[in-house]
Amino acid sequence: MMSESDNWPLVIDLDGTLIKTNSLDETFLDALRADPLALWRLPIQCIIGRPAAKAFLAGKSPLDVETWPVRQDFLDYVEAQFKAGRKVVLASGADSRVAQAIAARFPFISEVIASDGACNMKGETKALRLRELFPNGFIYAGDGAADLAVWQVGSANVLVNATSGVVRRAKRLGEPRAVFLRDPVTLNILRRSLRLHQWAKNLLVFAPLVLAGKAADLSAWSSALLGFFALSFVASATYIINDLWDLPSDRRHWSKRMRPLASGELSIRAGIVLVIAGLVAGFGLVTSAGPAALAMLALYVALALSYSFAWKRVAILDVFVLACLFTLRLGFGIVLTDVRLSPWTLMFSMFVFMSLSMAKRHAEVLRLADHGLEGTHGRGYIADDAPLTLGIGLASMFCALLIMILYLIEDAIPRGVYANPTYLWAIPFILFLFIGRIWLLSQRGQLRDDPVAFALKDRVSLLLGLLMGIVFAAALIKVG
Repeated sequence: MMSESDNWPLVIDLDGTLIKTNSLDETFLDALRADPLALWRLPIQCIIGRPAAKAFLAGKSPLDVETWPVRQDFLDYVEAQFKAGRKVVLASGADSRVAQAIAARFPFISEVIASDGACNMKGETKALRLRELFPNGFIYAGDGAADLAVWQVGSANVLVNATSGVVRRAKRLGEPRAVFLRDPVTLNILRRSLRLHQWAKNLLVFAPLVLAGKAADLSAWSSALLGFFALSFVASATYIINDLWDLPSDRRHWSKRMRPLASGELSIRAGIVLVIAGLVAGFGLVTSAGPAALAMLALYVALALSYSFAWKRVAILDVFVLACLFTLRLGFGIVLTDVRLSPWTLMFSMFVFMSLSMAKRHAEVLRLADHGLEGTHGRGYIADDAPLTLGIGLASMFCALLIMILYLIEDAIPRGVYANPTYLWAIPFILFLFIGRIWLLSQRGQLRDDPVAFALKDRVSLLLGLLMGIVFAAALIKVG
């Protein structure tokens, strides 16, 4: 015999409950990508009211809800309830267009209750509407403090992703039918969001003082160390901006969909907080280094953001811009330590990093064919570009090696900075072994990471780096 509770519908919230993201934040970013100039009207809509602002952003969004990350454990629970014969209703403070799009994604949703541009379906408003619609009782699944008013009038509750404080207050209203614990933001999630492994690239700021013979100057090391952290903070901020901007394409990518923002492990608002903190910390650190250092850091941020917003979608130009970003790190180190660095070194930097960047693109192009794809969203390459990326990458590698040899002949050895310059002739051969191996792995489809990040975990690359350091030290140190 069926009990009365078996007939209660399961009413579910959207943001933070069914999906791991916030629909308002998603539609804001969508509107920003689609027509940033139109956002001047958003403050006017906010003055009219929150429902009007939600409706405005929903109207500007493509509502690509198919890729929005879901709370899988809760989704399994809802589907089980639906299969058992329980009616499932979506009741959300999101705009009705967003809610309807979500309902189309999940066929088990039979009814939608949402904001309509004039009424904000949250808190007391939602509680009154649900009590009117379901006078015989309903089960409500929500996540936040605004849902307490609904739990108070509901017949049973389900807690999803709620804070400990909300859980305690909700339990006072009755023992929940189910509790889906909140996923914490762990240090590992923060590490991956900030891409701390990419900070290794910023060690280039120390290269100018070493190459210019200032390795024993503690003041220069202090300035370079400050610059290293400043550059690392702002670089992490630009990585997060890139991830925010690329959310739709990242969620369709076979590996990038696991990034914290794309997967919903880190919220969009938390990402924005990290961006602000990184930029403030980075520029704050370098303020004392003078206007030239500030200008170099601002130039780096501007170029990195232009890459994220535009240049990375243009084939070949994307790797050129990446090489410029690497070379700017050297330029930043030159400004910080006040040294002279040979133009040969800067040109070498451009070509070596063009080659390494193209190695990553080549591996991605080869994977397109492996996945049966013609192209990838947000990039300028197609599967047939593999011969081109291979040719440009190898040509850049040999240009870098040639420039290194000319630098040794024309600049490094004649300047007399090195006590034993003969040892320097080993460096081009070590570089050939390192970059050649990167390209070998890329061509075989075994390069699954950024070449710099790969090198930090690869024993052969680390051994070659150690050997290069020994050779360079031997060239510098005067014996006897």
